[in-house]
Amino acid sequence: MTGARLMYFQHSRALWSDHPDLAAGVVFATGITGDVSVDSRIARFTAIAEARLTEGPESEFPEIQAWRRTFSKMGLKPTQYRCASEALLRRFKKERALPRIHPLIDLCNAISLAFAIPVAVFDLANVSEGLEVRHADGDESYLTFSGETEHPDPHEVIFADAARRAHARRWTNRQSGLSAVRDSTATVLIVAEAMHDSAAADVAKLTATLADELTATWPTKPETATPTPASPRLEFPT
Repeated sequence: MTGARLMYFQHSRALWSDHPDLAAGVVFATGITGDVSVDSRIARFTAIAEARLTEGPESEFPEIQAWRRTFSKMGLKPTQYRCASEALLRRFKKERALPRIHPLIDLCNAISLAFAIPVAVFDLANVSEGLEVRHADGDESYLTFSGETEHPDPHEVIFADAARRAHARRWTNRQSGLSAVRDSTATVLIVAEAMHDSAAADVAKLTATLADELTATWPTKPETATPTPASPRLEFPT
């Protein structure tokens, strides 16, 4: 595509080295709007999560246990800092529903519940050049949803753009308000990451499912890709 601006995504070599069990999947999509209904789709995925929760608590899911081990390895107390899918499952278990935010977020949250795998969604309009999942230097800026600016701890795993802004802290724990999906969002990058034994197959299934759901809901032709240690950098024309 002549003249197209390329948006990149990658995990750092150090991160792949520290976490060789990592499996990741990425979905890039344009044409997203906030004026669609995803109620029936959400119901289908939340039913999967509800059925699974009747068999045992989310803390026993292999997907969650793997992220707890990863957080411990990073020096974080896993019951204080939880991966996004565990936080969603805990809330869903208590309330049997999740708050509605935006059709895309609501759909991704439901899919995250069903797979018990963290799913992050970034509005690329507010991302400079691309995103790298890497260890923080400690001087990057992070905008909270309440509008406050924080700085990640040195060596903390963050999603960083070229302007040294952190779009997520503590890896899969908390996203930034800067690149959060809003009514004006049109182009997004969606990232799923897992560490459990069947992570590669499960993440591949999740990204394929997500791409199908996006195609059925919006006028978009999403691109899916799988970063690996051998080919860590992905590029998408925006």
